[in-house]
Amino acid sequence: MAKLCLFFFITAVSLLLFLQSDSYTESAAVGVNYGMLGDNLPPPSQVVTLLKSRNITRCRLFSPNSDALSALQGSGIEVILGTLNQDLPQLAADVSFARNWVSTNIIPYYQTVHFRYISAGNEVIPGDLAAYVFPAIQNLDQALRDFQLPYNIPVSTTVSTAVLGTSYPPSQGEFAIDIDSIMRSIVGFLSANGSPFLVNVYPYFSYIYDSTDIPLDYALFNSSQVVVRDGELEYKNLFDAITDAVYSALERAGGGASVKVVVTESGWPSKENGDTATIENAWMYNNKLIEHVSAGGGTPKRPGEAIEAYLFAIFNEDLKPIGTEQNFGLYYPNTTEVYHVDFID
Repeated sequence: MAKLCLFFFITAVSLLLFLQSDSYTESAAVGVNYGMLGDNLPPPSQVVTLLKSRNITRCRLFSPNSDALSALQGSGIEVILGTLNQDLPQLAADVSFARNWVSTNIIPYYQTVHFRYISAGNEVIPGDLAAYVFPAIQNLDQALRDFQLPYNIPVSTTVSTAVLGTSYPPSQGEFAIDIDSIMRSIVGFLSANGSPFLVNVYPYFSYIYDSTDIPLDYALFNSSQVVVRDGELEYKNLFDAITDAVYSALERAGGGASVKVVVTESGWPSKENGDTATIENAWMYNNKLIEHVSAGGGTPKRPGEAIEAYLFAIFNEDLKPIGTEQNFGLYYPNTTEVYHVDFID
């Protein structure tokens, strides 16, 4: 009987390792951002049921939430988990604080929740917290190694395109001079550890800040013609151009071709900005983004390389700043659709 129990134990562990041996795998997929800045949102258990009903297999949590993590247990939904920005100084200064963070937020769940990545902060580079990001990444990575988990959880950070000093043309993408040393340290770590670079890509904001030079169809994935020619590379949509500018910046910072970009946020608001933020435009952008990612064609700079992207966001959130920020959701808080999005199995 003891041998039989040992056999089943080893088999179960082997299956877990097979399923979860490599958190960072190349696959084209679209997940969603699960934001919680609303006072009328459904409970996490209902949200997870909604995600499963739409065959959504990946989501991003901006910070640990025990109710959400509990609801995600056994769901089959992979998770990007962020740290609170305000925790970065302690995570950077004290590896024991990082161990406690992992002990509290990863260890109780890792066997039933597949953590895809951990993000040390969100959009703090450039800024007052920027210098804490790299040591926080190092300490979180060390803490995870100390626990000897059965599968690897890559640690990275999430940035906006404000990290770029040059973004046009895409081949000239480069990190801003004032954060170059910080970015080189982070990129070096990501390259050495096979971890991705997490970036929020919003053609919407690029368009509204430069609508004179950027055609709306180009921002909405709706152009059938080449809009930007960059040497031999041709761009029909702004999403690819921004993503490739990030790839160019990573290469200039020493990442070579080894660091993959994961688009942790992208979306389009459905109201509160005239004829630009409309349900029709939001429907078009998000559906065409899913089609683009699912086609598996990659970007002009990285053809054939799977794109991993996360729509922002599941819900309209009424505690975000008034205006378009409250209207990026695919769903109203009562779980009715703002517009229909076809998630491809």
